Amino acid sequence: MTTLADVRWLDHRQQKIWRSFLTGSAAIDRHLDEALRPYGLDLGEYEILVALSESEDRRMRMSELAQAARQSRSRLTHTVARMEKKGYIERQNCADDRRGVLAQLTDSGFALLEEAAPVHVDSVRRSFIDAVDPDDLEALGRAMAAVAAVAD
Repeated sequence: MTTLADVRWLDHRQQKIWRSFLTGSAAIDRHLDEALRPYGLDLGEYEILVALSESEDRRMRMSELAQAARQSRSRLTHTVARMEKKGYIERQNCADDRRGVLAQLTDSGFALLEEAAPVHVDSVRRSFIDAVDPDDLEALGRAMAAVAAVAD
């Protein structure tokens, strides 16, 4: 068990950076969700549409889609069910694996993605890319790649 004496506390500078990261991440998520709202989407749903649009035949196994969209399998199942009711995705059984389920992007889902994508990219630029100095952006990319490597 870790005791208070064993904790490697953040110093003032680290604490400030950490809190800035949390505040900035929340602001970006909020901005991106607001930009997608007129299309009836949130960022998680948008990421599902993107992942499917970039996959072969616009379909993926649900387990692979969960990983690509950075969602738990449980959350993905609920989200895909909602999107299926709206006609954006269809679920199909895998021909080669009876337990597997495929998510297929419909033409309607692809059309929605094409409509929302320019607004999404603009909001990514305004809330993140253009707000950060290019050198800092490169450093942030390296930092997040290191974080992702430790998380995997």
